[in-house]
Amino acid sequence: MPVHLRPLHASLAGTGGAVRRRLRRRAAAVVPVGVRRRVWYRRRFGRTFRSRAAVTFNDKVTWRILHDRRPLLEGTCDKLQMKEQAARLAGDLVRVPRTLWSGTDVAGLAGVGLPEHWVLKPNHSTQLVHMGHGRPDVDALRRTTAGWVEEDLAARTGEWAYRSARPLLLVEELVGEPGATPPDFKVFVYDGVPRLVLVHSGRSTDHRGRVYTPSWEPRPWAAGLPLGPDVPRPQRLDDMLAAAAALADGFDMLRVDFYEHDGVLWFGELTPYPGSGLVEMDRELDEELGRWWRLPELPA
Repeated sequence: MPVHLRPLHASLAGTGGAVRRRLRRRAAAVVPVGVRRRVWYRRRFGRTFRSRAAVTFNDKVTWRILHDRRPLLEGTCDKLQMKEQAARLAGDLVRVPRTLWSGTDVAGLAGVGLPEHWVLKPNHSTQLVHMGHGRPDVDALRRTTAGWVEEDLAARTGEWAYRSARPLLLVEELVGEPGATPPDFKVFVYDGVPRLVLVHSGRSTDHRGRVYTPSWEPRPWAAGLPLGPDVPRPQRLDDMLAAAAALADGFDMLRVDFYEHDGVLWFGELTPYPGSGLVEMDRELDEELGRWWRLPELPA
C-alpha cells in the first residue's frame, strides 16, 4: 500500500494501529520484499513491473526501492539528520523547526517544558503524527504511539534508506496555527535542478493538490489528489527553489518539502521515495516526472 500520501487518519494511532503494524511486520517477515513490491505494483497499475523498462516516475521510484543501495541515500529518512542537514546547507534561506525533545519513551516528556502547541512524530517513519497541546498526558501518549518506535519501513515496504534512520520519537515546535496546517510545497529536484512543485493544501480539512512549474505556472494535475484551487505564488519562492537545489545537490532525484507561514519559509523533510512508487497520478504527470529522472549506473 502507498505509505507516503495517505491522509493522517486517527486510525493509525492507538491500539488498533499498533495491531495492524504488528500484522504488517509479520507479513514482511514471510514474503520477500521484491515479491511484495511487484504484487503491489501490479495491483495498483494493472501491469507487471520490469526494472529494465522503468519509464514513469512510479517505475523509477520502484526501481530505486528494489535496487539502489548507495550510501548517498543514507540519512535522507532520518528526520533529525535531515534537519541538521537543512540547517547546515540552507540555514540562511529556511527556518528549521526546533526539536524540543527526542527519545524512545514518552515518559521523558513529563519533565520537559513544552509550548502550548507541539508536534510528536517518529524519527524513522512517515504518516504518523500527533498534534499535542499543553502539558503531555504520558499514559495517553503511550497508547497513541504504541508500536511507533518498533516500526520498520525498510523491512515492510523495502524503502532501504529507512534502515539507517534512528528509531526514536521526537517533539518539535508547531509550524502554522493549531488545526490549520499551512500549504505544503513539495519540490521535485533532478540533478540539482527544481522541475516541478506540488502543493498540498487543506490537509486537515479538504486535502487537495496542485502542480506548478518553478516559475509558478499552473499545470493541470494534482498528483493523486483532487485538484485544488489556485495557490498564490509563495512570497519566498526564489529562496524555496534555491534551498531545494542546495539540499538535493548530488542526487539524481530528491523531493524537498517546505511550508510557508507569515512570510517565513520552513523546512519540512527530504523524500527519496515519494509515494512509495504507488501513486495513482495522471499518466502525463507520471511520464513527465519520470522523463527528467536519469537513473544512475549502479555497481554490479
